[in-house]
Formats: sequence, C-alpha cells, structure tokens
Amino acid sequence: MSMEKLSCSESFLKSSKPYFAMISLQFGYAGMNIITKISLNTGMSHYVLVVYRHTIATAVIAPFAFFFERKAQPKITFTIFIQLFILGLLGPVIDQNFYYMGLKYTSPTFSCAMSNMLPAMTFILAVLFRMEMLDVKKLWCQAKIAGTVVTVAGAMLMTIYKGPIVELFWTKHMHQQHATDTTPSSDSKDFLKGSILLIFATLAWASLFVLQAKILKTYSKHQLTLTTLVCFIGTLQAVAVTFVMEHNPSAWRIGWDMNLLAAAYSGIVASSISYYVQGIVMKKRGPVFATAFSPLMMVIVAIMGSFVLAEKIFLGGVIGAVLIVIGLYAVLWGKQKENEVAHCEMLEPTKNIDPSREVVTEDVEANNGTEMKYSDSMLSTIVISTPGSETTLKKTTQEP
Repeated sequence: MSMEKLSCSESFLKSSKPYFAMISLQFGYAGMNIITKISLNTGMSHYVLVVYRHTIATAVIAPFAFFFERKAQPKITFTIFIQLFILGLLGPVIDQNFYYMGLKYTSPTFSCAMSNMLPAMTFILAVLFRMEMLDVKKLWCQAKIAGTVVTVAGAMLMTIYKGPIVELFWTKHMHQQHATDTTPSSDSKDFLKGSILLIFATLAWASLFVLQAKILKTYSKHQLTLTTLVCFIGTLQAVAVTFVMEHNPSAWRIGWDMNLLAAAYSGIVASSISYYVQGIVMKKRGPVFATAFSPLMMVIVAIMGSFVLAEKIFLGGVIGAVLIVIGLYAVLWGKQKENEVAHCEMLEPTKNIDPSREVVTEDVEANNGTEMKYSDSMLSTIVISTPGSETTLKKTTQEP
C-alpha cells in the first residue's frame, strides 16, 4: 500500500513539474515588470537598460552554448547574418525599447495585458507572409480569426477608453493619498502614447517570431547558440542606438541600486533562465501549453502593482484585458486543433500499410528523423529562441 502511494506521489510530481515551472516563470516575469517600472520611474534610461540587460544575458548564455553546442556549428553565411541582424534589431532594440517606453508611460498591468496580443499579431503576420493558410470552413480557423478580432478589439478598448477607477479593498486609502499627485491632461496624453508604443513593441515581437521560424531550420539543434548570437548582435545595435539617442554620459552610470537590480534581474531571469525553462516545457508539452499561462502574469502584476506602486486599475483596462484573454485562448484553441489535425494527417499513411509486409519499428523522436511542424507562426511568450516541441511518432511492427 505504501509503495502504491509512493508511486502515485512520484507520478503526480512528475506530471506537475511543467505546471510548477510555468507558474514560477510568470512570477519571475511579474517581478521583472515591477522592478523595471520602479527603475524607470527613478530616472533610468531605457536605452541604457536594454544595453545592460542583453550584455548580462549574453554573458550568462554564452558559456552554456559553448559547452553544449560547440560541435557541428552551422556556417554563418551572408543570408544568415542578415537574418541574425534583423532578429537583433527586432528583439533587443525595437521591441525592448518600445516596451520599456510604453511601460514608463502606462503601468505594469496594462503592459502585460497588451503583450497578450502576441499570438494574434503573429497569426496576422503569418497569414500576410503566406506562412499560414486560411481555411474559413474549418472550425479551428474560424476560432483563430474570431480570437484575433476579439484581441484587437480589447486592445483598442484599453487604448481609447479608461473609465472609472476599479477600487480594490486594499487600495482605497492609497488611491486617495496619491489623488493630488497627477494631472488628468498629461496622464491621458502619456497613456495614449504608451498604448501606441506597446502595440508597436508587440508587433516587433511578433515579427521576430515569424522570422525566427525561418532561421530555426538552420539552428534547430543549436538554440542556445542562436540565442547568444541574437543577444550579442542586439547588444551591439543597442549600444549604437544609445550613443545616438542618449547624449548624457551620466546615464551610463550605474551603482548598487535599483537600476543594477533591474538590469541584472531582466538579463538573468527574463532573458536567460526563462529560455531554458520554456525550452524544456515546450519540448515536453508544446508551445500552446507554454503560452496559455501568460494571462496569469497579468493577474500577478496587477496584485503586486497595487501594493508596491499603488497602481490604478481602470474599468476600461479590466474589460479590455478580459477581451484580450478570451481572444488569446480562442487563438490558442484553434492552434491546438490545427496541430491535432496535422498530427492525424501524419499518422494516416501508417494505416494503409500492407500487413503482409514487415515493418521495422522506429522511434522517430529518438532518431530526430521526423518533427511535427506546428506552423511558422510559433506561439510563444519568449523574446528570443526556445527549442521547438517534438511529437513522438511510432510505427507499429507487424509480421505475417
């Protein structure tokens, strides 16, 4: 009896690991948003923060890439270099700078809600570049289209309409205390500007995934190397942009304060540990499973932000966030059904095998011979690369 209980507990722990990992990761992302917001409010330049973040990320990831993936490295041709250059520009430079500017002008909760538009924007870009085909007669395709429309509507609502403040029972006193510190006209202007910046940041992030799907064919077995290269090239680009945009030399100065914590935390947790954890989870459970946890980060940030930053939550933001989450899960559901259909189509030829012939048993995953393709619009909450998921496909052995 005790052995059965032990085996059941071991089985539960093993099956629960992906859930614990993704939930822990959302807390890590939430902490990054709060710490970064505090750092930006104290005067930290977002250009300098991007440089320090990806410098630390490159330094952390590079040793792992060297020790685990130094053999059989892909040759960097001119075409691959251009792709890496654009990835560095889209991710570390455009996406991160626009996101930090949007975060500075709005709030952590609002920024997290807007970032949930990523799967819908990735789907739109994949269709525009003909990397994904539309079949409106299929239910899963209708779900993705409807989810995209609802997501965009939610984002527009959050941008245009603020509405009254939603009071939480622990924030009433804090909101009354900070009521005299703001001017409505300047707040509205900054809010609109921040919303537009966040939309552009998410668009750059989605563009990164569309291009990344192409270059991952070359770096399918060298994801850490790809991440290191993108972070390194992005760091060099961010340095050049910072020299042009930031003319104050003192902006580069950093001490043992919140600015250092923001750079180190973002580089280590959000750009290093997250790649490894998400890579493992996606390999075992797929990208849809990993992406489904992103709304949890928004809830955690809302609670933490109300305590730490006395953040104001508006009715328009709540309604828009709910619409975005509904649209997100509709897109993910459609994506999951599409994957199941593709999986069934891959299995279909095995049903027509002549039983009079001998078929050799082959574990495709073990030999890395066949990989299920989810489509080029990879739905992921990660900024740079994570290993794609594989699906085990086994052929049965029959003898006459």
